[in-house]
Amino acid sequence: MTLAAAFDLLREFHKRAPFLFFNGNTFAAIGRELSYALFSDLPPVRKREVGSATAHYIAGVLDRTVMVQVVESLCAAADLAPGTRVRTLRGSTHGVVLRVLEDGRIVWRTDSGTELIALPEALAAEEGGTA
Repeated sequence: MTLAAAFDLLREFHKRAPFLFFNGNTFAAIGRELSYALFSDLPPVRKREVGSATAHYIAGVLDRTVMVQVVESLCAAADLAPGTRVRTLRGSTHGVVLRVLEDGRIVWRTDSGTELIALPEALAAEEGGTA
């Protein structure tokens, strides 16, 4: 069974919740924990977001395509170099990388002009790549 098939099966079980004593959230939790185990090599922030996307798909809040896009974007190794357009994982703030510090942290400027420092796992490269 593929991972996608397992998530589809959990989603189907979730839909049957009225017949399973309203244990729908149990199936979302199983999917979340399964994703935590399978994506254990991801940084904690990204792993948590993958688990959240998985649970939301199983609960019927996200479409499968959206869940797949979220998981794929979070699993993509971020090669953040100066000039790369980035966004926070939730997409609430966008900007451009200014420099990478010796310890690996990223100095970036938001579109509003604020200069911030972040861990690379807290940012995702935007489509289109460079500013």
